[in-house]
Amino acid sequence: MDDFSLGARELDVMTLLWQHGSGTATEIRERLEADLAYTTVLTILRNLEAKGLLRHEPEGRAHRYFPRVEQRIAQQSALQRVLGSFFGGSAESLLARLVDDQHVDAAELQAIARRITEGQDLRRRDTGSRPVPNQPSTTKRRRSS
Repeated sequence: MDDFSLGARELDVMTLLWQHGSGTATEIRERLEADLAYTTVLTILRNLEAKGLLRHEPEGRAHRYFPRVEQRIAQQSALQRVLGSFFGGSAESLLARLVDDQHVDAAELQAIARRITEGQDLRRRDTGSRPVPNQPSTTKRRRSS
C-alpha cells in the first residue's frame, strides 16, 4: 500500500473521504463536483477498497466507507513517483520548476528555507551530531626527527 496510483475520479473520492472522515456512496455522490451515476460512485468505492485504500462498515442498507491510508502517506507516495519520474529524483529540480512556473512565491520560499533549517536542526538533535565546519582543519602534523 506504500506505492499506489489513483485515477482522477478515485482521487476526487479519496479527497472527500479525507476531508469528511467517511461517507456513503450517496453522500460522496452528492459532494462530488462531477455528476456521476450512483453505480459509478459505488464502483469507484469498491475499486478503492480492492486496492486496500478503503474499508467499509454496514450502515442500514448502505455501507459507510473510511480511508485506510492517511492523506499524508498518499502525498508522499505521489510525490516520490513524480520526483523520480519527472525530475530524476532531484528535489531541487522540482522546486525550480515550481518557482519557474510561478507556483511558489518569495514568502513561500522563505517558509521552505525555514523548514529546511528546522529539519536540519531536528536531525542534528536526534542524532546528537554537531554541524560540520565548511573549512578543512588547519592543524598541521609535525614530523618527528
